[in-house]
Amino acid sequence: MANDSLLDILLQRPDEFISGEEISRRLEISRTAVWKQVNKLRNAGYEFEAVPHKGYRMIKKPDLLDTVTLMNNLNTSIMGSRIKVMKSTTSTQDQARKMAEDGAAEGTLVIAEEQTGGKGRIGRKWFSPYGKGIWMSLILRPQQPLQFTPQLTLLTGVAVCRAIRKITHLDVGIKWPNDLLLNDRKVCGILLESAAEDEIVRYCIAGIGISANLDREDFPEDLQNIATSLKVQSGVAVDRTVLIASIMEELESLYELYRLKGFQPIASLWEASSVTLHHQVVVNTLQGRLEGIARGLDPSGALLVETSSGEIVPVISGDVNRINL
Repeated sequence: MANDSLLDILLQRPDEFISGEEISRRLEISRTAVWKQVNKLRNAGYEFEAVPHKGYRMIKKPDLLDTVTLMNNLNTSIMGSRIKVMKSTTSTQDQARKMAEDGAAEGTLVIAEEQTGGKGRIGRKWFSPYGKGIWMSLILRPQQPLQFTPQLTLLTGVAVCRAIRKITHLDVGIKWPNDLLLNDRKVCGILLESAAEDEIVRYCIAGIGISANLDREDFPEDLQNIATSLKVQSGVAVDRTVLIASIMEELESLYELYRLKGFQPIASLWEASSVTLHHQVVVNTLQGRLEGIARGLDPSGALLVETSSGEIVPVISGDVNRINL
């Protein structure tokens, strides 16, 4: 019986108290060691009722992701064809890049319960607490020149937007190029990183970070006025497994559309979900500050901004914010 774990024993009799003496005997460890193992499970998100002379009873299990359940929920051929779930990592982007360099197939998905060094755009950090969000990176191997990879950022944004709307019915919108907003607060960020040889893409890593089940108080003070979560906005926790599966299905569908029809259908879908277009915006780029009205996308995926003089300026990279007049 020593092959059992404490978790196994508690899950075998979920509604019963199990005495520390019985656990100690079955695990062949001391009562002090039992107590230490209970505390380890508590730190991992399990909750227990502990009563003297009765023992321990599990009252809540954490909502943890696992490969088998994820695979069983998928209805895709490529996206998510291989899944690696990690408890903790510095960044799923780094893990996916290593796997891509080692030859991992297109559609390989890396997910972590937490990131200790999550990445955003322009070297920013991404807040990724344990068990509360969807922190994942997907390996893509598009057969195309490097110059077209910004289109894949927009494609990923459309896929995630459609999946969130489908699963939560929340009216999420896309801010150019890669943020998803709810009530003007950021709920998701997308980061696309590429490796190329002779200007041809070897692979892309699509990083997706969704603040799924964070409560208001989970956010650091400096993020509380600019970030939100699906749970805060809807009032209920989202099933992360179901949402991940939906994102993979949307990505597979749009990726195939993109392969067959090019960028224009993706651009149309992006524009229909945009919260940036037709608004007065200010753009901060490496070249300086630009103000104007966001008019649309050019064929590369750049944002077209019309200045007060009527000039149309393509913005390839920068921070775009709406001006509330």
